Amino acid sequence: MKALTKFSLPFVIIAIILSGCSFGGDNKGPDKNQPSSLKVMYYDENAFFQEFGMVFSALHPNVEIEVISNQSMYTGEVKDYDAALDKLIEEKQPDILMLSSDQYKKMALDGKLYDLDAVMEKEKYDTEGLIPGMVDYLREEGGGKLFAMSPNFYSQVLFYNKDLFEKYQIELPTDRMSWDAVLQLARRFPTDGEAKDRIYGLKMGYNEELFDVASMIASSEGVNYVNASQKQMTINSDSWKNAFQTALDAVNSKALYFESMNNQEASMGSSYEDYLMRDPFVSGRLAMAIGDSNYVTQIKQASSNEKLKDKVVENWDLVTVPVGQQNPDQSNMMSFNNLFAIKADSPNKEAAWEFLSYVTSEDYARVKTKSNNYGGLPVRTKYITDTEGRNYAAFYNLKPSTNNSYKDFDKLPQNFWGEFRAAAQQEFQKVKDDKQTVDEALGILQVKGQEMLLKEDPVVSDEIPATEGSTTVVE
Repeated sequence: MKALTKFSLPFVIIAIILSGCSFGGDNKGPDKNQPSSLKVMYYDENAFFQEFGMVFSALHPNVEIEVISNQSMYTGEVKDYDAALDKLIEEKQPDILMLSSDQYKKMALDGKLYDLDAVMEKEKYDTEGLIPGMVDYLREEGGGKLFAMSPNFYSQVLFYNKDLFEKYQIELPTDRMSWDAVLQLARRFPTDGEAKDRIYGLKMGYNEELFDVASMIASSEGVNYVNASQKQMTINSDSWKNAFQTALDAVNSKALYFESMNNQEASMGSSYEDYLMRDPFVSGRLAMAIGDSNYVTQIKQASSNEKLKDKVVENWDLVTVPVGQQNPDQSNMMSFNNLFAIKADSPNKEAAWEFLSYVTSEDYARVKTKSNNYGGLPVRTKYITDTEGRNYAAFYNLKPSTNNSYKDFDKLPQNFWGEFRAAAQQEFQKVKDDKQTVDEALGILQVKGQEMLLKEDPVVSDEIPATEGSTTVVE
């Protein structure tokens, strides 16, 4: 009961404070005394009301909200997600749609979404306080018009330990550094000592598979290893050679720490304190780490533990993640978790806009920062701050990348991703073992990958399931 009261109280207080406020002024927006309804497409009803609906309903008591779950789209039986989405919308007729970036782009192009530009201008919606680049990004993804807004965003940054940089007399990292520059900094830290005690330069990714490390580097440059729409491998290129060579040099330097090493160290202790200190950045043994806002929570949890307060990293700050030389103002580690759009033919556009306006407002952002960051950070920069003056602007100083590494992947053979990943790991293990060069590995993967792309036709009829060994003739 105590936990419930603690969770609910901020919502109740804010609802009372704001209950007399109008989002658009006295003569703007729907009449709050006039009963209306909204159908909202979301993952889950309970999750929706916990995240958005409780306070909105308190502010708009006459708006009846019905949550349309989209979970039926993600069963093993569904093969065509676009068709499943269209069917769900046709049957349930939601007013507000929660969309992925790809779904948003397609529905915007098909004219199925309500243009928000006119209503935002009419209502004098404040875009100045939003994170830079969000509206431009969503307008670009919408084909030049704005059809959706997001209440929060996900972003990774580069955390760094100032004391370690000072101790080894290494210059501090800065915003918009390249991967080469960051990796060079990491390699300047010592690599000697036992695994559980030594210093590491940089934590990146889960494991030290060269394919994963190189993919992270290549993605920042907007480089893909396959052109899915044309079913053409593009991995045997200078860009990928540079990415893999950079990854190989970094892994061989022993300066990198990977999340998989946490699992190895976890067996060394089983107490709660051991759990909190399992991450070398938290325990002061890591110079730099790529992480999101949950990393801040992890550090604070360890700092608040009486047994650990003198052992946890204190003098830390953050800068933007490494960027590509071709796109120094973009981050491929930034995304929007929920894109809310209004269906073009919705009969409840005014109430729907009130909802979109609220979940992207300062009022919502204030509520969000009092609860948790599990759904990401609020899109209002005023509430992305640190009381100790750390560079939290690093979370939003870069614009989200418009490059989609998984574009048109649904057009590829169903098993392509898993098969190619396994082949890449096998070939680059040979590189790590000095049994072949990066050039040789890329040449082999170009050929193997192309064979995988042509193994089966990517379009499989629902009526005639493809069977192993079957051949499809295209006239």
